[in-house]
Amino acid sequence: MSKIHPTAVIGAGVELGENVSIGPNTIILGPAVIGDDCWIGPGCVIGTPPEITGATHNGDWDSAASEFTGVRIGARTVVRELTTIHQGSYRPTTIGSDCWLLNRVYVAHDSLIGDRVTLSAGVSLGGHFQVGAGANLGMNVAGHQRRLVGPGAMVGMGAAITRDVPPFAKAFGNPVRLRGVNSVGMSRSGVDDDAIATLTAAYAAGAVPAEVPATLAEAFAWWTAAEPARPLVGVAQPV
Repeated sequence: MSKIHPTAVIGAGVELGENVSIGPNTIILGPAVIGDDCWIGPGCVIGTPPEITGATHNGDWDSAASEFTGVRIGARTVVRELTTIHQGSYRPTTIGSDCWLLNRVYVAHDSLIGDRVTLSAGVSLGGHFQVGAGANLGMNVAGHQRRLVGPGAMVGMGAAITRDVPPFAKAFGNPVRLRGVNSVGMSRSGVDDDAIATLTAAYAAGAVPAEVPATLAEAFAWWTAAEPARPLVGVAQPV
């Protein structure tokens, strides 16, 4: 059974899974789908219109009708206090399963956040941003719209993501720079030492591997399908 604080506002068109907890003064507007066992803290705002010039700002808060595509949050995701997630304009803004969104996170319209992603306190992601499964973004990371962070990547706190961060990369700085591979994260994900060494050498040379190891194939398939426009690899990476 879900637990909804009496001061929370749950609009029409919101579908809640089993055992969802929603804190005081949180607002969720439809259309929205919240998965089983999610925990949503106090003061969150989920499902307001996208911040797009000319977009309709419907003042009928009790209506399920919307020209936008809503929000989807997967099972067992934690959304901490004061987080904001906007509706999508042409696809649902999506947060995967088993994610952690810490306090004051902002996810803009049409963004796609994969499973098991951590967005640390103060992370702000512009519209159409994509984050692959298992990535970790440090405190106060700022992501430019339409940028990508690959699966398993780790982005250091305060980074400004103006170029796409490839899978299993370690990156930080303002603007963000490639600083090697997330070897700890790769090991924890079951990636073998040979594959880690292959990716380490490729990133040091400013390239992706000519032949992607089998244990990394899924992550790089995601990267290819997402069609990164301005990747970090292939450009000079100052220390």
